[in-house]
Amino acid sequence: MKKKYGTALLAAGAAIVMLLSGCGTSSTSGSGTEAGSNIISVYGSEPAHPLFPGNTTEAGGGKVVDQLFAGLVTYGSDGSIHNEVAQSITSSDNATHYVIKIKKGWKFTDGTPVTAHSFVDAWNYTANSANKQASASFFNTIEGYDALQAADVDPKATLSGLSTPDDYTIDVKLSQSDSAFPVKSGSHAYMPLPESAFKDPKKFGENPVSNGPYKFKSWTHNRSIEMVKNPDYKGNRVAKNDGLTFKIYTSPDSAYADLKGGNLDFTNAIPATQLSTFQNDSSIKAYNQPGGNTLTFTIPESLEHFGQNEEGNLRRQALSMAINRKTIAEKIFNGTSTPAVDFLAKPISGYSDSLKGNEVLTYNAAKAKELWAKADAISKFSGEFKIAYNADGDAKNWVEAVCNSIKNTLGITAKGAAMATSSEFLADVDAGKMTTAYRSGWGPDYPSADNYLIQLYASSAADGKGANTGSYKNPKFDALMDKALSASSIDEANKYYQQGEEILLQDLPAIPLWNQNATAASTPNVSGVEFDYGGGPVFTALTKK
Repeated sequence: MKKKYGTALLAAGAAIVMLLSGCGTSSTSGSGTEAGSNIISVYGSEPAHPLFPGNTTEAGGGKVVDQLFAGLVTYGSDGSIHNEVAQSITSSDNATHYVIKIKKGWKFTDGTPVTAHSFVDAWNYTANSANKQASASFFNTIEGYDALQAADVDPKATLSGLSTPDDYTIDVKLSQSDSAFPVKSGSHAYMPLPESAFKDPKKFGENPVSNGPYKFKSWTHNRSIEMVKNPDYKGNRVAKNDGLTFKIYTSPDSAYADLKGGNLDFTNAIPATQLSTFQNDSSIKAYNQPGGNTLTFTIPESLEHFGQNEEGNLRRQALSMAINRKTIAEKIFNGTSTPAVDFLAKPISGYSDSLKGNEVLTYNAAKAKELWAKADAISKFSGEFKIAYNADGDAKNWVEAVCNSIKNTLGITAKGAAMATSSEFLADVDAGKMTTAYRSGWGPDYPSADNYLIQLYASSAADGKGANTGSYKNPKFDALMDKALSASSIDEANKYYQQGEEILLQDLPAIPLWNQNATAASTPNVSGVEFDYGGGPVFTALTKK
């Protein structure tokens, strides 16, 4: 289904006040104390980084940070926007100036108040390149951002566009129109931080002080992360359980076995070996519905024969057309994934199945061979084409299937390259050390095409400043994204987003493969299973008998 997000792109030039439009549901069980019996154990993976919101861009850490922190806004399951810590967000001057009013009475789990400074200090820290935060690019439209990207920048330098007229007001001046600013202000990058976070960031990342529905209890690396319900939380996501224990697994198969054995309450990582049977397993509750996750593989711009030039574009297009997405989806995913037709997920406004050039995402063996031969005429390819992945995840089957399709179609050696753990894999991806193509994908931070396109493919998100880990750069694409952010309506913005996608379909910095459904399983005594706009579980809604 295609959903419209009425507040995802605010009308530029108008003064808009976002009013709280959804209140949290009262807890139906548990006291919010560590003594509560309604603790839900859920599938987790070891976070790639300490639990610092601005440096969290992967699922293992993201699921945890989402539960611990509360930002200016939250997102409804339909993608709607609701004020959380913000009392109001007002836009003026063609969406280049925002005034944010903060609600009084919020506090961190150490008892200190959440104020305008809590947000501004956190944003300045994340945006400053000296602090090496993976979400720095989320602030690229705020005045002063470029100065913070200098190689010799003072670690204490701040964004010139941010000020705090008083303890509960944030004044934001932008260097360009950004109508998506209020939407992305609910993402990890924009979470507030207490003063203790900056005194010892390393210590804070291991033992975070937060303001969300849960408070941190413990992190036993590679084993579990425990959190309990935060009794002082004042927002929209009041937990119906007493807490969460993220049990850390190195294999979805192990988690599924624990679930069936009653040693795990809930998992949203269904192993490939169970996709054909889990919905018919009477010993569990199974869930399968459309979601917002995309599955791709990225080819670094620095990889020989695959640069952004004529040869590289021919090869990327040949690889894409050599992949039989439909057959692989049927055999590997058993009705839980659909072949990609663009760079967005189906529930996101702007999604289209009729973009110019999207035939490059359709299996065409003859055309793939023709394009590969043209590339060979420019510079002969020899050796192996590899797609790296982490062995402790669930990518092996589809990576091998994709490589076999490429090998059989193009007549080259193509194979998967396994790395032991997700933390090792993600560390190399984030550091730009990958020397092969690698598995990739996206679960949205906020409900807008901006999140899938600008945060993944804009030049401002490259070179370690964001999630553009392949370091793709195309000024024409960037210019279209700027126009989308300056648009006066959702429809106008989507026009520019789709034009940008048509450039991506030519350049293929990442090759779209499938859109993934929201799949999950729980023990029979668990209830309240819901999914958010992106297909992720709503952990606060989980409860059990």
